[in-house]
Order: sequence, then C-alpha cells, then structure tokens
Amino acid sequence: MKAQTDSLTLKIDTMLQIVVKTFTRIIAGLFIIAISGCQPGRQSGGTSQPYTPDWESLARHTEAPEWFADARFGIYFHWGVYSVPAYHNEWYPRWMHFEGHPVYNHHVKTYGHPSEFGYHDFVPLFKAANFDAERWAELFRQAGARFAGPVAEHHDGFAMWDSEITPWNAADRGPHTDITGALKRALEKREMKLITTFHHARNLQRYRGKESEEMKKERVRRRFRNSHYPLNPGMPPETATDGEPRYLYGNLPEAQWLEEVWLGKLKEVIDTYEPDIVWFDSWLDQVPERFRKEFCAYYLNRAASQDREVVIVRKQDDLPLTVSVDDLEKSRKNRIGEKVWMTDETISRGSWCYTTGLEIKPAREVLHVLIDIVSKNGVLLLNISPRSDGTIPANQREVLLEVGQWLERNGEAIYGTRPWYTYGEGPVKEPEGHFRNAKQFQEITYSASDIRYTTRGDVLYALFLGTPGGGSRVVLEAFGEEVLPAGTRVQRVALPARGEELEWALEPAGLEVRMPKEMPDEPATVVKIDLQKP
Repeated sequence: MKAQTDSLTLKIDTMLQIVVKTFTRIIAGLFIIAISGCQPGRQSGGTSQPYTPDWESLARHTEAPEWFADARFGIYFHWGVYSVPAYHNEWYPRWMHFEGHPVYNHHVKTYGHPSEFGYHDFVPLFKAANFDAERWAELFRQAGARFAGPVAEHHDGFAMWDSEITPWNAADRGPHTDITGALKRALEKREMKLITTFHHARNLQRYRGKESEEMKKERVRRRFRNSHYPLNPGMPPETATDGEPRYLYGNLPEAQWLEEVWLGKLKEVIDTYEPDIVWFDSWLDQVPERFRKEFCAYYLNRAASQDREVVIVRKQDDLPLTVSVDDLEKSRKNRIGEKVWMTDETISRGSWCYTTGLEIKPAREVLHVLIDIVSKNGVLLLNISPRSDGTIPANQREVLLEVGQWLERNGEAIYGTRPWYTYGEGPVKEPEGHFRNAKQFQEITYSASDIRYTTRGDVLYALFLGTPGGGSRVVLEAFGEEVLPAGTRVQRVALPARGEELEWALEPAGLEVRMPKEMPDEPATVVKIDLQKP
C-alpha cells in the first residue's frame, strides 16, 4: 500500500511540475512576443527563408564552414538511462528483451523478468545527482575540445533535454534537470560550440504485425533490425500500445511518429538550444526523404535567420555530401579527404556508455588518432562515458587532461590547420575507412617512424607519433626532390614546444633534421618548418 501511495505522490508531483513549467513558458512566450512587437523595424511576418526542402536548394549551404574545419576536436558523451545498469553496452534496452542473450540473463538475475521490471523502471534510478554542467564544460575546455554536447537522444527514446513532445525527458523525469540547456550555458561561457547528436531514427516500432516467419528465424542480432525495441510477446515494447509508455518504446503510428516525434524533437532542440552541429547516427535511411529534407531546410533557415553557420553530420549514405559532413565510426580515411570529414571514436575499448570495469585507452592512443585524422582533413568527435550518477570517472578525466596538456603545448599544429600535399609517411598504413574495418583500426599501433603533416599559411608541421631518438638524424621523405612541389623552400626548422631551432639539410632523399641530444618522452613530437612556398 505504501508503494502505491508513493507512486501516486510521485505522479501528482510530476503533474504539478509540468503544469508550472507550461504556465511559466506561456507567460515567458507572451512577454517575448510583446517585447518583439515593440522593436523598431521588426516585421511580424518573420525572416526570409533562403532554403527550400529540396537537395538543390540545400546544397547552397556550406556543409563545413571554416570554424568547423578550424576546430578539429570535439567531445560528446553517451549518458542516459542505459547508464544505470552499467552492463554490456548502451544497447542494453534492446538486448534485455531477447531470451537467452547475456543481457537478458543478467537482467532477470539482477532486476527480474522484463515484463515485471521494464526499461522504463530504470528511469527513476537515473538521478544524475552529481551532474555539474560547469565542471563538465571546464573539463572539456581543458581537454582542448572546441565543441561539445550530449547524445541528445539515443535509440531508447529518452530525451536529454526539457521536452514538451515526450514525457520521457531529463527535465521531467530521472535527473529532473535540463541537461542540454545547462551544458549549453556552461559551454557558451567558454566560447565553445554545442553539438547535439540524434540516434532516434531507430526508435520507431516498425514491425507490429509485419515480422515474417523468415525474419523470426533470423539470429537474435538481426531480428527487428530496424527498430531498437523488439516485439517479443508479453514484454513492455509489445504491451505498451497506449498512454505515456508508447513514447518511450516508439509504439506510435508511423505517420504521427515521423511528424511529431522524429522531426518534432529536432525542431524543438533547434528552437530551444540552437545547436551549432546536429549529428545523426545510422538508420536515418529509415526516415522518408521528405522528412530529411524538411529537417535540413528548417535547421538551415533557422541558422540563417540568426546569421550563424551550422553543420549537419551524417554517418551513412542517407544525406547528400553537398549538404552534410561524412562521419566514419571508429575508423578513418587512408588518404586526404577532398572535403572535411569526421570520425566519432570512443575513449574506451568496449561500450560507448559506462559499464563496470570499462577499459580506457591511454592518452597517447587518443592523440595519435586525432593527429592522423587532422592530417587527412578530418575532425575527431571523441566520446566519453559518465557514470549514471553524473560523475566522469577519474581514469577518463586523466586521459582528457593529458590530451589537453599536449594540445596546450602543440595546438598550433592542430587547430586552424589544413592538409599538405601529402598526409604523411611511415610504416603504418590504414585500411579503407568505415565501421566494417573498425577492428583493424583498433589494432593499429603507431611509432615515431610514423609522421603526419599539417599546414597553416607558410608553416608546415611534421608530427612524429612518438619521440625520435635523442641526437638522431631523421629524414622527412615528403621533401624528396622527386616528390616535393616545385619551388618549395625550407627557411627554418624548430621544436616549437621548446623554442629551439634544429640543424637541417635538404638532401635528394628528403629533409634531414638533427634532433637534440635529450628528447623528453612525448606522445607525439612536433617539428615546425617555415617554408617559402612557390
């Protein structure tokens, strides 16, 4: 009886919070309208709309503005309700519904059968009591990131912002905090850009009454493959056909879901938080093209009305690259990209969200990935994995701070740079980029024999992915007489972190550089070369 009373009290409190919040917004909106109407020169008809929802019009947008190409490094985080069980990975909400899967077995043993303790029952446990937007933003700044932001919504249907579209949001439930809003304000204080990532194209339940016998025989990983929640009998995704749970489990009519949920949530975040980057995960191809075009036009027109340049990032071939930036998950290009591109990579070797015992990569490895990406005209979006209580584990903080310390000393070779005629040289060669080769990328180990190049104006940076031997002579083969662009002349060679000039000689085989006798161990060593270009 006490549990029922507590539940009723919680529901009443939640309803009161929603009423107060809605009333406050109405008053604030009326005030803004009144003030706007008093402003001279303001037209009630709004601003012009330079983009129409067709690819030809949208292609007039600069998909990778200069500020984005200059930034080179950003941070986001997989953090949400799925962080509560801290088991397996962020796909816990899916796998807990498949009998025989390790996640299902763990869930039954720890919490009970999913029909008795569903994913929605984790929401009150996601309290985020230690979340501090100021501390997080300051850590991201110290790490050297130029933009940061949340996984605004993963496949699970829980919004990490103050939403009027779904009751399953961080302001009304769980943390009872507008995570996205708090972080945006903290980032703005530090002159950092905001990224919001969206994975919700997979949330719609697409298989009610549609799963064929052939599909039922497919292995677990592929069943209901275009919907995050499976329709296994008697479990919440299958039984949640009315009321609030529908919005968590994606059980709405497709037409309503596309307009109200998929597109509606994007518009809500754009209008409320004005993100500088909107990034999409896979399964965007499951959303009809009309809605993708409408999103692009809405976002770009909104930004144009504010004289802002924004970025759309896609992971698969589901948006034209005349409109969006290409993202390669856990992989990279093995050549210089003609256009600016992005890699999303995680700080761990396992799950993208926090799990017990999560193994974290050393800062050296993260820096090597960043340098390799930048040398090929890319941008790194690094994921971290906070605990459900809102703390960022010490081992992740240490890696971020070490990365930031290196960038503090050597950032001139990263920020605002562009590729040279070649990205680099050395024994390690990357495979063709994309997620299918992610395992091969994770096995790559660089050394000081691997060198990457970046440029800014008449300055070239040679970044050794390690520390050359003290007193050694290294030859930069990119300066060989048979490959060096005609008229390129070397004027000066130095170690910028130490303010020390180096001895050098331009030989037929390349630029020969003498290293100092004592070389401190560095994750990467930067040599600055002043050029006289043709």
